[in-house]
Amino acid sequence: MADTRRIGLLGGSFNPPHAAHRLVSVEAMKRLGLDAVWWLVTPGNPLKDNRALPPLEQRLALARQVAAHPRIVPTGIEARLGTVYTVDTIRALKRRYPQARFTWLMGADGLRDFHRWKDWQAIARLLPIAVYDREGLRLAAQAGRAAHALARFRRPESAARALAGTRAPAWVFLHGKTSALSSTWLRQNTQKLQASHRIAPSH
Repeated sequence: MADTRRIGLLGGSFNPPHAAHRLVSVEAMKRLGLDAVWWLVTPGNPLKDNRALPPLEQRLALARQVAAHPRIVPTGIEARLGTVYTVDTIRALKRRYPQARFTWLMGADGLRDFHRWKDWQAIARLLPIAVYDREGLRLAAQAGRAAHALARFRRPESAARALAGTRAPAWVFLHGKTSALSSTWLRQNTQKLQASHRIAPSH
């Protein structure tokens, strides 16, 4: 049977996955009327140094624990598809699931840096995009190069529920519950905590 579901795609290294990933996913399902959200746990982000990146299976296992939701599906499908860049992953998924209605999900930091992604204009033409607000990043994201270039395709937040069925290019900026958590913050503070334990005097 053809997969005609509305599916949100949330890509990233998930190093580590955390509650903010889950928050964005749950809110996206609610606000956009999505049937599911797939976490695309990437083998490696081409814009980042991946030398210290934990193995994919380890990050997938943690992602499943954090997701803890029947409609949030962590997947390592990019490794099976053999894709490196988001634009190629989206094209491959659209070929594999031609009846599905995909929506790309990103945080405000993703919109801020979107112009650095390979063929970002093509991504915007391939599927609608929902940008979720992040603390302290709203202004930088909406003043960025990509937001300006795609300004005429922005839809009002009140039209968010119709986004998945809207022909791309189309995007909305979603406001709502936010979390200050980020994978970078968690890694840095975990490292600091581990270092403090290593140098703590014994009693």
